[in-house]
Amino acid sequence: MDLKRRAMEGAIVPAKRAKTDMVVHSGKGNQLVESGPARTSNLTAPIMLLTGHEGDIFTAKFSPDGQMLASGGFDRLIYFWNVYGECDNFHVLKGHSGAIMELQFSTDSSNLFTASTDKIVAVWDVEVGVRIRKLKSHQTFVNSVNPARRGPQLLCSGSDDGTIKLWDARKKGVIQTFQNTYQVTSTCFNDTAEQIFSAGIDNDIKVWDLRKNNVLYKMRGHLDTPTGMELSPDGSYLLSNSMDNTLRVWDVRPFAPQERCVKILQGHQHTFEKNLLHCSWSADGSKVGAGSGDRFVYVWDTTTRRVLYKLPGHAGSVNEVDFHPFEPIVLSCSSDKKIYLGEIEP
Repeated sequence: MDLKRRAMEGAIVPAKRAKTDMVVHSGKGNQLVESGPARTSNLTAPIMLLTGHEGDIFTAKFSPDGQMLASGGFDRLIYFWNVYGECDNFHVLKGHSGAIMELQFSTDSSNLFTASTDKIVAVWDVEVGVRIRKLKSHQTFVNSVNPARRGPQLLCSGSDDGTIKLWDARKKGVIQTFQNTYQVTSTCFNDTAEQIFSAGIDNDIKVWDLRKNNVLYKMRGHLDTPTGMELSPDGSYLLSNSMDNTLRVWDVRPFAPQERCVKILQGHQHTFEKNLLHCSWSADGSKVGAGSGDRFVYVWDTTTRRVLYKLPGHAGSVNEVDFHPFEPIVLSCSSDKKIYLGEIEP
């Protein structure tokens, strides 16, 4: 039985606190019977709406432990929300004096890293709810921040100043600076944190070798600016979202063939807003999701390259889509100041 809803123009999405319809059957025991599609997650309702931001939301992520999510954007605030129960906003962090362009959790969920148009990369202690470090060195807007998956607390960041910077989140100064010719819109470590992927307005994805301090190789194919990247859960593939209205999957294993682009996915759109739309992998690598300027949330099957979901509800550009680490739940955040959590098929 196909439980996917057909996306319709102006479809109405149930708001927060919407409970599954209950039908009471009289007779023995008066048991409650749920009607509607079978539930697939522990969310309170199949769709939850989270509101509170006062401006466009550019970035939102689930924590690796799956218990909460964080969001940030134009209002310069970081909101923390519970994933379960009423999805309440339980904390707000202040400290940036510019829009928050990207945020990432550390692998153990204890720290949060943010990149902002105030030229700063910030490190926050999630448990205490305070900023513990301001990393300063970029000359203008910082578009991207990404933590290493293992080993020391390394961060990479990319900025409109044309540089990619390497940091240790526990120390103040910058460790290394890589000079790119054009503005850098997205950065990401490889699995071993020996390389950094960077993308910018020259359309190429560059692979920087940290030891040699220069470009190892370039991945060409996008016809317009890549706006977001994410490494696959197994570390073998890089996903990139671009203003050319394609999502590409690149083989970034050491001895891959020279033509590294292995998949091109289409359906979503970048619009006149020119937002830096992010993209993400599901925990098992079977699905990818991406932000889109046409107000829909897109989820693809990585094997067939088909659009599995085109979800309505937002009234503005969808800037980020993220998958829950354990459950079939997607989150989306938008320029309409709203975040949705929605159940999908497992």
